[in-house]
Amino acid sequence: GMKSMQAPSDEHVGRRELLRNAIAEGADREALRFSGFCADRFLTHLQLAPGDKILDVYTGTGALALAASQAVGPAGRVTAIDTAENLLARLGTKISKFGIANIDVHSMDAAHLDFRRDYFQHTACSLGLFWLSDPPAAMREWVRVTRPGGSVSLAVFAPQAFQPQLGLLLQRIAQVTGSLNTPVSWEQLSRREALLAFLQDAGLVEVTVQEEQLGYHLRDAQEWWEVVWHSALRLLVEQVPAAQRDRLRTEHLAEVAALATADGLWLNVAVLFVRGYKPLRTATTN
Repeated sequence: GMKSMQAPSDEHVGRRELLRNAIAEGADREALRFSGFCADRFLTHLQLAPGDKILDVYTGTGALALAASQAVGPAGRVTAIDTAENLLARLGTKISKFGIANIDVHSMDAAHLDFRRDYFQHTACSLGLFWLSDPPAAMREWVRVTRPGGSVSLAVFAPQAFQPQLGLLLQRIAQVTGSLNTPVSWEQLSRREALLAFLQDAGLVEVTVQEEQLGYHLRDAQEWWEVVWHSALRLLVEQVPAAQRDRLRTEHLAEVAALATADGLWLNVAVLFVRGYKPLRTATTN
């Protein structure tokens, strides 16, 4: 059978938690506007109705939660969860600033939800899959809290996202560390077949996968570094000893600068929107 996904060590999970808090400072920078673009596109796929209850997993600074709050209206509820207090604080500020009354924010582990089963019409995770230490266990929880007939949806970076810059970064890191053992955390689950299986294995039906290109031009190589440093990609750079990071960055950005055109530097943000439904009833078995 297929080799099961490696469960990361506790140390790795801890590093990821620290990183998620660290990226909060730059998460809303213009260079990273793909999270807002993704939330807007996600909304068209979700087709929320006024009055719906939606769970937004790994809400980050709340791009999807804020978009969904308008779609579900005053009778609906958006529940936004994350583990990073710094990200949630940024979302809290936006909620106060805009006077939004229908978003509830909780610090909560995506794989251990404090909600009863069959509660939400929709459960969604926008670009958060690569933060999960045990994706199948988390998916089972998401299905549990979704009501029969309701949807569970993901937005996931496609395999070609951030290329060719990401490939150049990985090569450069491999040179510096002397090892090619730098898996990109979402790659295992980013292919269409893997995503279909992931949702079907959790008991979801009518699973669909649609790819969309949400890319745009960055001004320069420096903006690409902002994307790296304020996203999950920073995990890759942090594998390099601190003393060698400046050189890595300088050499990498010189290479990336050579890719720029008159329009700037193209950022490929290919995203897969994946959706499945919880069956209305389970077939009886003898």
